[in-house]
Amino acid sequence: MSRDSGIALAKQRFGAHMSVAGGIHNAFSSGMEAGCDCLQIFVKNQRQWSAPPLVDEAIEAYKAAERETGLTPVIAHATYLANLASPVAATHRRSVDALVDEMERCARLGVPYLVLHPGAHMGEGVAAGIERIATGLDQVHARTEAKATQFLLETTAGQGSSIGCEIEHLGRIMQSVKAPGRLGVCVDTCHVFAAGYDIRTADGYGHLTAELERYVGLKRIKCIHVNDSQRPCGSRVDRHDAIGKGKIGKAGFRHLVNDARLAGVPRVLETPKGTDGRGTDLDRVNLKRLRALVESPS
Repeated sequence: MSRDSGIALAKQRFGAHMSVAGGIHNAFSSGMEAGCDCLQIFVKNQRQWSAPPLVDEAIEAYKAAERETGLTPVIAHATYLANLASPVAATHRRSVDALVDEMERCARLGVPYLVLHPGAHMGEGVAAGIERIATGLDQVHARTEAKATQFLLETTAGQGSSIGCEIEHLGRIMQSVKAPGRLGVCVDTCHVFAAGYDIRTADGYGHLTAELERYVGLKRIKCIHVNDSQRPCGSRVDRHDAIGKGKIGKAGFRHLVNDARLAGVPRVLETPKGTDGRGTDLDRVNLKRLRALVESPS
């Protein structure tokens, strides 16, 4: 390992998805308590189509908390309801409207990235689903500022008819939109493992990164969700587990956190919340496990 690579790996930023209950600014104090360097949040209720607008006071409190804590970057996750691949016109239209609203919220808060599940084709086929996703993204882009917030297409486990379980799917979406520069990628370790990418081995991890480089480019990866998997490789079932406690185990995460090519990409936990037997916050426990896997330069 070169000295420069070792320095880059030592500066990795680890964080977790944090609740915004009681005020969107509260995510920062929770993140500090858990030992985060960066954060992921929802900018509105993720299980409702609409929400009251952000008021100036909430935005000011958010930006003040961001400055005071230094937790950065902050990444937002889009509503789970949105399905740009839906063949149902009303659902597609509602998804576009909801994502326009979330992009505008992100822009007002200064959030650079909005993670998006590409969508489910609902039996219409991957090609048709990708076409609808691209159309929907074009519609959102046409209604939002180009330089404000970037969508990050998230890898999926392949449950049901979800699109994104093959890295090639994300590349095809990017090739199909009018403004590919407004798209990036979020890699979820649980999802890629469940989709069949066995990142427990060096060869398996190498295969994943080779496909990422081929179809989207490693430089377009802007966020990594670090989640272990309750289900085995290739199960196509999305069930997150604590770091090192699931089917991936520590080996897969050791490959990731020692990959200097991705050292600048924030790592965000979406693992189960709560406390361990000693009363320690589980986010803090999982972050400690990840940091312990980073190797010192030789």
